[in-house]
Amino acid sequence: MANMIETLLNRHLHALRPYESARRLFSGGQDWLNANESPYANTYDLDASTFNRYPDCQPEAVINGYANYAGVKKEQVITTRGADEGIELLIRTFCTPGEDNILICPPTYGMYAISAETCNVGIKSVPLKADFSLDVNAICQQDDVNLVFICSPNNPTGTLVDADDIRQILTHFRDKAIVVVDEAYIEFASDVGWAREIDNYPNLVVLRTLSKAFALAGIRCGFTLANENIIAFLMKVIAPYPVPAPVAQIASQALSSRGIELVQSQVAQLNQQRASLASAIEENAELEIIGSANANFILFRCEQKDALMQYLVENGMLIRDQSKQPGLSNCLRATVGNDAQQKRLIDLITTFFTDRRAA
Repeated sequence: MANMIETLLNRHLHALRPYESARRLFSGGQDWLNANESPYANTYDLDASTFNRYPDCQPEAVINGYANYAGVKKEQVITTRGADEGIELLIRTFCTPGEDNILICPPTYGMYAISAETCNVGIKSVPLKADFSLDVNAICQQDDVNLVFICSPNNPTGTLVDADDIRQILTHFRDKAIVVVDEAYIEFASDVGWAREIDNYPNLVVLRTLSKAFALAGIRCGFTLANENIIAFLMKVIAPYPVPAPVAQIASQALSSRGIELVQSQVAQLNQQRASLASAIEENAELEIIGSANANFILFRCEQKDALMQYLVENGMLIRDQSKQPGLSNCLRATVGNDAQQKRLIDLITTFFTDRRAA
């Protein structure tokens, strides 16, 4: 049986390594600061009277709510099962398996590459510069790509991409490729993002999500924003019922005026927590903050990374090891949490280094 399954498996999947999500890496922990989730758990009302019916493919209340929030037309919005499905939809729609390529700029979000590999689409890689800015000249030399993925603020470096760099890339690829700006963390940055530029750049796509600032990672609801022509093609490929009815109900409430006010208040609190966490990390001589603080996490370098990570895991404190990414040797990423979580993280780090010095 095992040999038969191996024989039937798509050839290009034999060497595929799945994305190591936070829940795949660790099945338990006391404090989850490894997946960039919000520490807030907001409450919502549900009406089960329609749960016996298939949901709308694109729930009107959700589409209109996000269009108003993002400042775009409703025809320029498609909602998906998280932004991850948006990434896969773009690759499946605009790349021919075994022929076409995407472009990524590591260190960056891992699902761009995983989705491409799953679809048997090639990957061109142009690493970020030492300061984590885009290598625009090198990117523009890659003319055999269909999609260019740019994460801003970038995960895991927390850096915002320079607006002039994005404009230059959009202009260069205007008649060649689609440029995808992933703004999963845009609410945490002092930046308005690129959604309102869609009418000015026909090859611009913006990815958004309710997972981070909206504290709704568990419902898997994301958005792809683009001109109507791109949205129409994505609608050809999307699953018939991508948004479950409970998800649509929660999302529409989160996108109400009251819901957005709550998000803005919680983001302001998290940004204060982020500054507090950064300050505490900077006070430790063994740690060095890397990148910038434009998201809901802090990236830092620790020469004793493996020992510190093991110590934290043993004590139920889960953060994320990013050292496998280019340019991020010995780097760890900690999600911004609540007061108690951050105090416990810093206390554990302090105890770890105190004990090491004593030993």
